[in-house]
Amino acid sequence: MEEQDELHEECGVFGVYSQENRDVAYSVYYGLYALQHRGQESAGIAVAYADRIVYHKGMGLVSDVFAYGNLDRLPEGDIAIGHVRYSTTGASQLLNAQPVVFTGKCGKMALAHNGNLTNTKQLREKAIAENAVFQTSVDSEVMAVLINSLSDGDILKGVKRACPYFKGSYALVIMTADKLIAVRDPYGIRPLCIGLKDGDVMVASETCALDAVGANFLRDVRPGEIVVVDKGGVSSSFMDGVPEESRMCIFEYVYFARPDSVLDGKSVYEARKEAGRLLARYFPAEADIVSGVPDSANVAARGYAEESGIPFAEALAKNRYVGRTFIQPDQRQREKSLNIKMNALRANVRGKRVVIIDDSIVRGTTMRKIVKMLRDAGASEVHIRVCSPIIKHPCHLGIDIQTYSQLIGAYKNEKQICESLGADSINYLTVDLLVKTCKGANVGFCLGCFNGEYPFPLDGYEADKLKLE
Repeated sequence: MEEQDELHEECGVFGVYSQENRDVAYSVYYGLYALQHRGQESAGIAVAYADRIVYHKGMGLVSDVFAYGNLDRLPEGDIAIGHVRYSTTGASQLLNAQPVVFTGKCGKMALAHNGNLTNTKQLREKAIAENAVFQTSVDSEVMAVLINSLSDGDILKGVKRACPYFKGSYALVIMTADKLIAVRDPYGIRPLCIGLKDGDVMVASETCALDAVGANFLRDVRPGEIVVVDKGGVSSSFMDGVPEESRMCIFEYVYFARPDSVLDGKSVYEARKEAGRLLARYFPAEADIVSGVPDSANVAARGYAEESGIPFAEALAKNRYVGRTFIQPDQRQREKSLNIKMNALRANVRGKRVVIIDDSIVRGTTMRKIVKMLRDAGASEVHIRVCSPIIKHPCHLGIDIQTYSQLIGAYKNEKQICESLGADSINYLTVDLLVKTCKGANVGFCLGCFNGEYPFPLDGYEADKLKLE
């Protein structure tokens, strides 16, 4: 039942609209490179060029997919969108790589999606009954088909009409031959922001991608907002019935986002460092060194060290050429990559009482191996402090933990988890303390994986990412 330990999210998106027909594919390439942490299964870029859309997609990392001249073969154009994928709906195969590109009522169209719909099966079955034909098994194609069918030749009309049918989380970038459209779901569950560089408008999942291409952050796309960029400039409208309180996924701050990103007004780095400080304040430990599980917990570990006065020291050396373990789509791949991903620094931990900080514990396998690794290297005590509460419930809104059987916290309490992992002690941040780490963000938060309270009812949702295969 306990398999592997870390969370993984689904995708990253990037788009650019240029007024001067620049080499937009390169901007998207570098933007996707900065978003690689959000998905390592596949990558793709589509470019609008002379009433056509030319694209390239492939399995693997951005640098691999666009090697061997694949990037150079994309034409110059004035609009481009891109995508990096981790699958939450649909198998990990080239057919399901994004952007989704097809010809419809609005001519050529491409769509890239970060998130997960909970009513995909119902929407797809209805569309098939109305003679729609699908090439993939991803919810993103379902969204594209519905937008097209409701557009009457006007892409903006199609988006506005289709969004009320989408139940779940979505941050979209959509491209036609003459428009770039950015859409964020009514609860703002997944992040999306806008930047500007030399008159070019850019849209990205995180601000770190804007930084990578030298763009200035303009603002976040607001929950329920539809932003259109075309030759007339930037315009904005909102869906009907946008909830008063947004519900951003708080795990963006805990784990998914890069620490140098700022999401909805809050620095990810500061949120993680405050998590470490609060862990030290409320859950102290008598120890000789503090260390983080690299890389996502290092910032919090430094916060713990500063607050507690216990020296920070690296206890684990990471192989920089192995990707984030949980981003691997197959359990056997995840376990193999974990075995070569990190090693204990014996000189730093031998004879020491170690506080090891982690962002989250999902299944328990990774942390169990880390504890054993530290003890084998000579650590006298291992105390675990976790920057989030116990994950007790599945997530159906874009994190690939879709059943209770995947969660060690669904059937064990803190004491039992500690015994299972072989640690001397373990403490988690409470929900209230976690929310406190994000003080200053201009959004509310989804905490469903901790308390079972999702933004909307999920009755009848079929938790199976291969359900459309």
